[in-house]
Amino acid sequence: MRLAWVFLGSLGRRRAATLLSFAAIVLGVALGMAVQAVNQAALAEFGRGLRTLAGAADLQVVGPRTGFDEALYGRLAARPEVARASPVLEVRTERIGSTDTLNILGLDPFAVGAVTPALLARPVEIEGRAERESRLTALAEDSLFLSAAAQTALAVRPGDRLSVYAGSQPLELRVAGDLPGAAEDRRLAVMDIAAVQKHFGRIGRLTRIDLKLVEGLDVPEARAALEPLLPAGVWLEVPQAAEGQASNLSRAYRVNLTLLAAMALITGAFLVFSAQALSVVRRHTELAFLRAIGLARRQLFVWLLAEGALVGLLGALVGVALGHGLAFGLLELLGGDLGAGFFAGLSPTLRFDPWASGLYVLLGVGAGVAGAWLPARDAADIAPAQALKASDDSALSQRRGHPRLGLALMLMSLPLCALPPILDLPLGGYLAIFGLLAGSILWLPMLASGCAQILPLWGPIPVRLAAARLRAAPGMGAVAATGVLAGVALVVAMAIMVNSLRDSVDVWLGQILPADLYLRAGRAQSGGVLDEALQARLADVPGVARVEFTLHDSLRPVPGQPPVALLARPVSPDGRELPLVGSAHAVPDGETAIWISEALHDLQGWRPGDRVQLPLAGSEVPVRVAGIWRDYARQTGSLMLDLADYRRLTGDRSVQDAAIRLVPGADAFSVAEALKATGGSGALEVTAPGEIRAISLRIFDRTFAVTYVLEAAAVIIGLAGVAASFAALAAARRREFGLLRHLGLTRGRIGGLLALEGSLAAGIGILGGLTVGGAIAWILIEVVNRQSFHWSMDLSVPWLSLLVFAGTLAGLASLAAVLAGRQAMRQDAVLAVREDW
Repeated sequence: MRLAWVFLGSLGRRRAATLLSFAAIVLGVALGMAVQAVNQAALAEFGRGLRTLAGAADLQVVGPRTGFDEALYGRLAARPEVARASPVLEVRTERIGSTDTLNILGLDPFAVGAVTPALLARPVEIEGRAERESRLTALAEDSLFLSAAAQTALAVRPGDRLSVYAGSQPLELRVAGDLPGAAEDRRLAVMDIAAVQKHFGRIGRLTRIDLKLVEGLDVPEARAALEPLLPAGVWLEVPQAAEGQASNLSRAYRVNLTLLAAMALITGAFLVFSAQALSVVRRHTELAFLRAIGLARRQLFVWLLAEGALVGLLGALVGVALGHGLAFGLLELLGGDLGAGFFAGLSPTLRFDPWASGLYVLLGVGAGVAGAWLPARDAADIAPAQALKASDDSALSQRRGHPRLGLALMLMSLPLCALPPILDLPLGGYLAIFGLLAGSILWLPMLASGCAQILPLWGPIPVRLAAARLRAAPGMGAVAATGVLAGVALVVAMAIMVNSLRDSVDVWLGQILPADLYLRAGRAQSGGVLDEALQARLADVPGVARVEFTLHDSLRPVPGQPPVALLARPVSPDGRELPLVGSAHAVPDGETAIWISEALHDLQGWRPGDRVQLPLAGSEVPVRVAGIWRDYARQTGSLMLDLADYRRLTGDRSVQDAAIRLVPGADAFSVAEALKATGGSGALEVTAPGEIRAISLRIFDRTFAVTYVLEAAAVIIGLAGVAASFAALAAARRREFGLLRHLGLTRGRIGGLLALEGSLAAGIGILGGLTVGGAIAWILIEVVNRQSFHWSMDLSVPWLSLLVFAGTLAGLASLAAVLAGRQAMRQDAVLAVREDW
């Protein structure tokens, strides 16, 4: 155990390099742990909500967002397989005069208790109310029952009045009681189903039926008996299916954020490698002495690995603790969806998961061991006799890296990019990114050697010395540039990917928002509709040249998968209004054309020209795929068809949105006010396309806020890596600096020499990082994002920003090298070379 103090003492002596590696591992583990903890909390909260809503139901009948015919309820309730059935109609509305949204569940008070008792309403006795009136409160058309959490959020209590929108009309409801079975943090609202159907214009419609099967009947047998009774587009699902769909929906976003955290962790591993490699250089005499007095090669290798493992373990433990603190902050700031919109409205509770925490601790230890592996192997191969005679930094002089292994890893990335998704995740793309990054690090000494060969050996003395130094010891520049390359590659890759996606989204918004004004019934997708009478009044508003209406619905073409968005709006036969990907396919006369998003193309395999069956109005309707369009708003897929075709096939005349084109010279503000006045009571919202674009891009920036933090951290880590590397190298080169002082070089010139060497080392890392980062960006754009989110984007490189970033980083690296070497330059020149006398 005495050897332990020798190696622990080494970590203490090189505090800067050790703390840098420690900080990088803390950062990677903390970010990964935070993303995992936040998403786990959100999924757990989402699952608890679903279990509350499902209650004792064994199966649920689900359909499109607009619902299905309630006659199905009677047919299913009469089946011998069904013990109890509870109809549900869910609508979304908002409070008048505020932006508070409210999901109202319309339930049958006589059926809900047997299936979902947590949703059973309890009327609250109010002074002055007759006893008979209290018993019938649950059936009153204006009675609303709120859970305790909903009453707190809306600042109401039993007996208060609550005004909401019913379609485009105001509706006043009375808070008649509470939901004692609801969890404390669940915001729920319940009304009698007949009242909801009447007030919200959904007569004869249901959105769900909860089924409790007879005792002893298993679910597969019941499904086989009941599914033939269902109309097209309506499916039977187990209550847990929605939880799994939500998890899958957010998984790609979660995994991509975790990948970014892993990139920080990998950067930490490279910094451990850099610190350990420099430690081997500084201690090569000490390590050779240990070998000479009997320490076996394998023992030395294991002890050096233990140093890296200790740094990784301590960093991981601190990272897990910091990650939970960061998760708490993210929940407060961005919510359970981290700004992505998957779990909007939830208030998750953070919980400690020992298994996930243990996994991240192991990842941190693995990063430390991986970073220490090659330096430990090189140290174990040191010949004691030669090392005892050599200078401090000679171990790096002939280091040429592992170019064959590096080249193999980089070449391996090419076929990995062609792999299809595995478990619906782009694992091939992730492995390709790791191969590129690891391979480039192993290739870095060869790059440094190649750059050294083209440097001129003329000019001022510091320039010649710096060039000669890099030629003689390319390994020195490679080790110093390791952290820079990893950090720059991460920054460049994310900058190109985010810039490409942001520019593509901006162009896409311009294509899908060509009108002068946009109108919708209510805010926040409240589910309001524009009836035919209101549609006619909107078209007659002075200043309006043309109105194009849009209907939003959802379909379930495949059971067990999330609903697909359906948009019906005026579309020309060639689809010129849409942001098409590729060319359109001509649809024969007499057939109905649909336009599918890239996600639907990937998930369902539909292609232009295919003839598919679409569940509309309870029937299978044959349609023809006319083309593919970009849709950045709906990850699960969407399809669009002409509004006239939709109305012909379904008979539904309602819409939710309208695109308003104004007559030339009309004042947009005046027309907007006139349009809102046609709905009355603020039921209509009118927005300019510029405002929609600004809001959308603001949401985009919020979604990628975590990536910006990672980029900044990567830059700081890269610069700190240069400083730590040159501090170690400057200390190792104390005799060289002493000799240069004896030969007449001033401290200023030695400082200039270090600045040049820092610039050269950082330049090598920046050059490699720009190249590798560009390749990683291509993988992120063409492989990871396409397989994760099913959208394409146009490549957009922020050249000016990257050039400014590269130049600034090189300048800061020079400054960091000078500041790191000041201690060695202050050393007395005579004392520095006394060992050579």
